[in-house]
Amino acid sequence: MDFQFNFAVDENETSEADAHFLLLCSPEQKQESTEKSRESADLAAKPSPKLAAAKHQDEAAMKKNLCVKAAKEHSIPQDLNKVLENKVMETVLGLSHVKLSVVERTCSGDADSEGIVSKSVSSHSDLIPGVYEGGLKIWECTFDLMDYLTEAEIEFTNKTVLDLGCGAGLLGIVALQGEAARVHFQDYNSTVIDEITLPNVVANCISEGRGGKDRKASKPPSKRPRKAESSLDVLSRCRFFSGDWSQVSQLLSNSKPCLKYDIILTSETIYNPDCYSALHDTLAQLLDANGHVYLASKVHYFGVGGGVYLFEKFIEDKNVFRTSLVKTIDQGLQRCIMEIAFKNSC
Repeated sequence: MDFQFNFAVDENETSEADAHFLLLCSPEQKQESTEKSRESADLAAKPSPKLAAAKHQDEAAMKKNLCVKAAKEHSIPQDLNKVLENKVMETVLGLSHVKLSVVERTCSGDADSEGIVSKSVSSHSDLIPGVYEGGLKIWECTFDLMDYLTEAEIEFTNKTVLDLGCGAGLLGIVALQGEAARVHFQDYNSTVIDEITLPNVVANCISEGRGGKDRKASKPPSKRPRKAESSLDVLSRCRFFSGDWSQVSQLLSNSKPCLKYDIILTSETIYNPDCYSALHDTLAQLLDANGHVYLASKVHYFGVGGGVYLFEKFIEDKNVFRTSLVKTIDQGLQRCIMEIAFKNSC
């Protein structure tokens, strides 16, 4: 059986947004990407009165038009076979995941109560602000961060980990296989949690005699059918949340005891500068005093304006965190891994 992963960019299935991921940049294009990101950061640092007024109007319009999605915790069904029922699985880097193109074709009705699948397909868009935030795709930087976690030998044992903006949940699954004490998954959309994240976690918890830490050496599972013979003790370490960052952060902060995370993993979440404040506040609320954030991003997001240098400047102005660019990837569009920690942390 063919287990080759299509990286969510099959020619017949990609949207215009996905086309960026297929681009093999020339040196001149890479330089342009870096310069655009730095120019955006410079403009943010020194706005003219007219630009400031225009930005304020844009922000006011966005706040008026977008509803804040309430936080929700998703329970793990007792019958795990139903979680994997009718799911077609693939593998990538030794991890099982639901075939996303099949979900897009088959997910409807009660399974997609938010209507994000039909809206994404009909609009030919992977991002609909305030409605759908891209969780039906596995984005390029997720694999960059997975590689970095292995290369840098990031230690998860007995740690509390949050996969923020999780989508397929692959980063959190890596933490689970690294023997994290607790792993929590958050995505904006409840459909993504129920139809993609949760099935992926269940599939990777199935007993197949795998070693937990050596992802690349693990044996690919059979494509289907899957039997849910999951290790319940692994699933008991997981919690799943959907909703706006601010709402989920409030829910977790109000829990007893108040939840703080040793490690927060997040990928492709800084494409929209309008969300920087909410993301920054969420990290500040949920990160442990000596914790670390590992963030993967493109240097510049064409069409939406966000990127590494703009977010780095935003953090610098807030004066709460220190940042370090720990890895740069030059293949295709230039991408980076950023490490974030509190300024007064160890």
